[in-house]
Amino acid sequence: MKTAERQFTTISGVPVEPVYTTEHVPGLETGLPGEFPYTRGIHRDMYRGKLWTMRQFSGFATPEETNRRYHYLLEQGQTGLSVAFDLPTLMGYDADHAMSEGEVGKCGASISSLEDMEILFRGIPLADVTVSMTINSPAAVLWAMYLAVAEQQGADWSLLSGTLQNDILKEYIAQKEYIFPPQPSMRLVTDTVEFGARHTPKFNPISISGYHIREAGSTAVQELAFTLRDGMEYVDWALARGLAIDEFAPRLSFFFNAHSDFFEEIAKYRAARKIWALAMRDRYGARAERSMKLRFHAQTAGCSLTWQQPYNNVVRTALQALAAVLGGCQSLHTNSLDEAYALPGEHAVTIALRTQQVLAYESGVTGAADPFGGSYLVEKFTLDMEAAAGDYIRRIDAMGGMIPAIEAGFPQTEIAGASYRYQREVEQGERVIVGVNRFQSEDQPIELLQIDDSSARRQTEKLAALRKKRDGERVRRTLDALKRAASGTENTMPYLLDAVRAYATLGEICDALRDVFGSYTETTRL
Repeated sequence: MKTAERQFTTISGVPVEPVYTTEHVPGLETGLPGEFPYTRGIHRDMYRGKLWTMRQFSGFATPEETNRRYHYLLEQGQTGLSVAFDLPTLMGYDADHAMSEGEVGKCGASISSLEDMEILFRGIPLADVTVSMTINSPAAVLWAMYLAVAEQQGADWSLLSGTLQNDILKEYIAQKEYIFPPQPSMRLVTDTVEFGARHTPKFNPISISGYHIREAGSTAVQELAFTLRDGMEYVDWALARGLAIDEFAPRLSFFFNAHSDFFEEIAKYRAARKIWALAMRDRYGARAERSMKLRFHAQTAGCSLTWQQPYNNVVRTALQALAAVLGGCQSLHTNSLDEAYALPGEHAVTIALRTQQVLAYESGVTGAADPFGGSYLVEKFTLDMEAAAGDYIRRIDAMGGMIPAIEAGFPQTEIAGASYRYQREVEQGERVIVGVNRFQSEDQPIELLQIDDSSARRQTEKLAALRKKRDGERVRRTLDALKRAASGTENTMPYLLDAVRAYATLGEICDALRDVFGSYTETTRL
């Protein structure tokens, strides 16, 4: 096909004009970084003043093995930890539960008790290291374990910094790792927001996550719109609890995907900041500047990684990381070249970390804030992204909010349609994936991290020993108290803390909550 005849679009299917001029952005006024509505960044000097936090999402096998990886990454210059939990932990099951068989430690660290959390952070001063935890349905339980470990270390909770993912709405939309029905799940999230506002003022109790929405196949606009509307839903619940907007909004954080369409991604982040700032001021009446500043973590796109020619993934990750940095992220995780096969090995994760360090210290991109500000193309993309996301948000508002929209299958259906379109384009060769549908060659073998079943055996043995030495009566009392609190309207966090301090296990605590809340099964509407 001749270039003149070819239709250029972004990954999301948005048409791209051959050239952009002032006609595409009439009357453009860009403002400055650090100024409302923060389209150009939340800080005036951006990375001239402080680099983004460099994280590598990491966790595998046992807490002991993951702890060794954390120490290694910190020695290599990583500036924050990001905890990956295995599937049983994500679903609220102990390592020795029948539902955990074959999955213990396979996709993250296995954490069943406070003892495991103590081992996970052994030798790591939590008052000095920011910690992000990717956990959702049982997030309040794992956060209680983290707080208890910090307590044991003598760390002042008011000094702790980090992020709890804790975004249950995107689980119903995309990732599907939920336990309880939406209403009680939202109550638990609100409990953490309230508790955090009053006890951990530097810790983000929620990371509202578009990442998994994008990984499920959404467009950039869908990722943006559904994520921000999820954020508004959490705000609505916190306000209904009686919290003032400026009491908790400064600690809300976001988590976006960094995909391969360079300019579209930069525009997405810029539009996100503007939409959120306007919503905080005009929709919710926030007055504190920090309430209006959208802070976000980015992770390069796992769904873009290929098992064919895996070294190409290094290039993809570098491109995506650059888009996140030029888009103004506050924290960044770069994927490893081997993740289409397995959890990242030590060599691969080091390359991923070095990618961030090269960007930070060699590329020169940290010298100017929002260097694409004033680009006709990027500004046009930003405006169009804002308008399209606004349309989605208004449609969800008309449905009565995010929970009714989820129950009606609206975001799920929209994402499925976008995913189907993209996959069809790839299979028909309309969208080129290097090494997959063009430029194929014989693949070179790479070394992979192997997780065997010995992790499950070791975790099961530790659990058996823990149950013998702990005070069983104290465990029973704390679980009974938790059930009573969950049945009423009290904040459950103090009761969760009592339970984990007694060494009640994750599974026992989640079972107690299942007794009160029940469990959730999605009604398929596609």
